[in-house]
Amino acid sequence: MSSRKDDSRETAALAGNIPDQKELEKELSDYLSKKYGNRIKIVSPILFPKPGAEEGDEGPAATGPSGVERIQFDMKPEELEAYLDQFVIKQEQAKAVLATKICTHFNRIKHERSRGGREGSRMVGQIKNNIIMIGPTGVGKTYIIKLIATKLGVPFVKGDATKFSETGYVGGDVEDLVRDLVHEADDDIELAQYGIIYIDEVDKIASARNLVGPDVSRTGVQRALLKPMEETEVDLKVAHDPISQLQAIERYRKTGKRERRTINTRNILFIVSGAFGGLDEIIKKRLADQGMGFGAAIRSKAEEVNYLKQVRSEDLINFGFESEFVGRLPVAVIFEELAADDLYSILKNANNPIINGKKRDFGAYQIDIRFEDGALRLLAQRASEEKTGARGLVSAVERVLLAFEKKLPSTDIREFLVSHEVVEDPEAELARLLAGPDVARNRRFEAALEGEKAALRELVERRRPDFARRFEALLTPVRIELAVELFLKGDVDLEAAFEELLHMYNQTKAYEVVFLERLGLSLRFSEDAVDEILARAIATGRPASQVCKALSQDLEFGLKLVRDKTGKDNFAITREALDNPEGYINNLIRDSYQFFR
Repeated sequence: MSSRKDDSRETAALAGNIPDQKELEKELSDYLSKKYGNRIKIVSPILFPKPGAEEGDEGPAATGPSGVERIQFDMKPEELEAYLDQFVIKQEQAKAVLATKICTHFNRIKHERSRGGREGSRMVGQIKNNIIMIGPTGVGKTYIIKLIATKLGVPFVKGDATKFSETGYVGGDVEDLVRDLVHEADDDIELAQYGIIYIDEVDKIASARNLVGPDVSRTGVQRALLKPMEETEVDLKVAHDPISQLQAIERYRKTGKRERRTINTRNILFIVSGAFGGLDEIIKKRLADQGMGFGAAIRSKAEEVNYLKQVRSEDLINFGFESEFVGRLPVAVIFEELAADDLYSILKNANNPIINGKKRDFGAYQIDIRFEDGALRLLAQRASEEKTGARGLVSAVERVLLAFEKKLPSTDIREFLVSHEVVEDPEAELARLLAGPDVARNRRFEAALEGEKAALRELVERRRPDFARRFEALLTPVRIELAVELFLKGDVDLEAAFEELLHMYNQTKAYEVVFLERLGLSLRFSEDAVDEILARAIATGRPASQVCKALSQDLEFGLKLVRDKTGKDNFAITREALDNPEGYINNLIRDSYQFFR
């Protein structure tokens, strides 16, 4: 009883003696100077809210939908797998497993919340679908997880297991990755609780198998990850983070209470990955010990992958992981090494970030760059020789194009064809390009551009059932061509090009309502008129609504005149009306006179 009274007196004393701004600044400056030297300085506006701010207001993150509502997750495994197929070459089994288990993870969260909130429907001992990904470097492990997080709209952070130690890394500890999720979620703790944490090179924290006795530093990191990977409360205020301390002081200044902000890791999905060199030998030995006749030496990468596909928990334990650590990673995903043909397919993929990145680089100087098929095959072959997977493609492309990227912006050259000759001898081809125009080269440039358009049309046709679910109104020959033009203009993938075109289409249809409300005239664009509006919007870079407004201004006076003369207030606007508004109005007026005769 007395301790409660003492606590009450202490709370009252604290509430009645809250320091003013200058005292807080001085105390904080002294503390931070002692701890961090003169590198950190207190700036008052950071600590104190603007006048008129409501108590408890946490800024932008406190308004609008938060948490799982912002995810708007309604995707099924096959839909997510189809999305990944647009970007990721090969890895069919990996895409299928990841799409299935990640979809199940988030759908289960939604289902449990719908049945009674966070706690009511949870079972004791429920296991999360944490994932371990095994495969060589450069096969797309990080890329595929980033794609999934972006598609689902969940916060995502990546850490490197080699940066951890038993006591922490960079002044912190493994729980800092959880705190980073809150930062990625714009300080929305509710949303951060449904994020994805990805830890790469996790094979580097396996204990060394050739040591006598335990490898304490590595097993210590594994143990430090156990609680966050399952369920724990992570305190957002830590001694080594001055920002979290300042935030805590600000909340105390506003409320007079010491508030403990935490985030629960129950629904955070943990995904770890690594190359796991030598794991195939462990699996091979286990299979041989079982009398299955796997005694021959491994001769190919395909055989290595076949062994890895048979990985079990005991193999990972023999590799150097604690059994408790392995138990928290129930889903194993195996990635295959990429051959030269796979690397070529990556470069040919319309959504690949390597070629599209170079198009944006040269596009920044108003240079249109295109790639011939022979150049892509040669680049893929060179990248394959580096044995670094898709990462080798980046260096292969950069080595060839660097001299062109340096020189061409200083010239008036606006079209650049990357041919197999360019890949084989960049210096000689740069000299030829600078020597002047070449009719044959120009024809090859146009052929490469037409080939790219044809490949995009073919891709749309292959994915027509998928596109039809969202873009049915756009799947006409003319609008597919417009989507292709949007894609070729720059910084969007093919699906985003259709989304942008759909937005323009909706603007056009919405303008019909605006016109009716403003003038009392019912105006309807024919399908060919809509196509023309979309084409003009793409060509000029203006919103479709502005194009509609400019076109309707040419028609507005004549349409009102026809209405006043005839009472007609419903008009169909065709492509011809947009091309020749004066002729269209004259025909309407002439028809109205004939009507009165």
